[in-house]
Amino acid sequence: MNTPRRADAPRSRPPASRTGGALDRSLGRLPDPAEEVDDRGLTPTARTALAGLPPSLAALGHRFARAGHELALVGGPVRDAFLGAVPHDLDCTTSAPPEVTEEILSGWADACWDIGRDFGTIGARKGDDVVEVTTYRTEAYEVGSRKPAVAYGDSLVGDLSRRDFTVNAMALRLPDLELVDPHGGLEDLRSGVLRTPASAVQSFDDDPLRIMRAARFAAQLGFDVEPDVMEAMEAMAGRLEIVSAERVRAELERLLLSPWPRRGLELMVHTGVADVVLPEVSALRETVDEHRRHKDVYEHTLTVLDQAIALETGPDGPVPGPDLRLRLAALLHDIGKPATRRFMPGGTVTFHGHDHVGARMTARRMRALRFDKQTTKDVARLVELHLRFHGYADAGWSDSAVRRYVTDAGPLLERLHRLTRADVTTRNRRKARMLDAAYDDLEERIAALRQAEELAAIRPELDGAQIMAELDLAPGPVVGEAYRFLLDLRMEKGPIGQDLARQALRSWWAARGE
Repeated sequence: MNTPRRADAPRSRPPASRTGGALDRSLGRLPDPAEEVDDRGLTPTARTALAGLPPSLAALGHRFARAGHELALVGGPVRDAFLGAVPHDLDCTTSAPPEVTEEILSGWADACWDIGRDFGTIGARKGDDVVEVTTYRTEAYEVGSRKPAVAYGDSLVGDLSRRDFTVNAMALRLPDLELVDPHGGLEDLRSGVLRTPASAVQSFDDDPLRIMRAARFAAQLGFDVEPDVMEAMEAMAGRLEIVSAERVRAELERLLLSPWPRRGLELMVHTGVADVVLPEVSALRETVDEHRRHKDVYEHTLTVLDQAIALETGPDGPVPGPDLRLRLAALLHDIGKPATRRFMPGGTVTFHGHDHVGARMTARRMRALRFDKQTTKDVARLVELHLRFHGYADAGWSDSAVRRYVTDAGPLLERLHRLTRADVTTRNRRKARMLDAAYDDLEERIAALRQAEELAAIRPELDGAQIMAELDLAPGPVVGEAYRFLLDLRMEKGPIGQDLARQALRSWWAARGE
């Protein structure tokens, strides 16, 4: 979470904004402006979506009203209803303090728990439905603090005014589902634009994580961003330093798993937010070569990400989308290039070793963002292996080399297939067809070998106990050496049977002179 952007760092082209053209409505995400609203402020689309709410939610609204308090569905569920999606996250806000909220919920729910009393949030479950209720509040980060200071508010309108964006600053009073929209969120939703209820500078100063949320919602909703929001993101990107790495990572994950991650990433790079969160991606712009001796690595990376996403499968396929590991690997696969770029005699450019350098850089950045160990290991491994196939394209591999490719990829093989295919962005159609055909051939050979040898579970013909019995050894490092010898033999020769494996093992042992 460091490495601020240099003042002279090149800028990428800006993403779509209010000045850059409206969102293409063919995406099918925007409410129809022609839809009329009823006396509660609801459109036909919203009424249809809200019909899917559990009846118990209205009953809960009546309970709060009888206790003299307000209750409203708020934020994302309201936004999604106007987009035609049945709300699943039942996030509510109330005038009741947390202790009263807990008392009311306890008489309604099958189970009730304290999610974050310091933040005024109580959770409850009624049947299969889970609701979270938060007391009206305001919050802001203190200077130097990584945690927001919370103060309870006294009105629904006041609570909505502290929300991140107008499209999330709408509420539906319960039990009647009456729309409360003091900041024009529905109109912004219809226009496909992200705007803040207060000034963008004030909003981001109150909670710097909203800078990341702007990029995430641009990717999630496909929305444009108001120019003042983009300007505030650029001016205040450094404020993200006070936000915990875990919270930043969570927003980055949501962005990458969104329908249009490229949109959010371009916004991050253009505003300098990526200089703080993903400086290695920002640095790809530095490889732009005005003499066109090699491709634009930054644009290539975004294209690889798009193509990798297009290769994800449905839920029953080998790589169900959205797949975080594949998308991270596509985004980070070339981050080793700036450090390895060399200009050669004759005007050529090389990036030798960028796969291994990039794998180390990937692991460092993911650890800094507090990704879990397995995801970090998997993504770094994909980055390390993403160039391996090119040796096959240049010259056919032996069966041994194919086995090693599969073994080195392990459970990441299907993701590696897609990353490698997505990495082809050449405009030379003949070269693209050649690479595609070569990879088709490699996959066919892998399938044939797997069928013949159960390649996914390659092991030597003799296990550790058999090795010790054959050579009369006690457990120790030498057994591991013998095991690796037999594994290499298995890779090289394929299945040879236990008798030949024993002969080879004895020959190896004799050659050691022991």
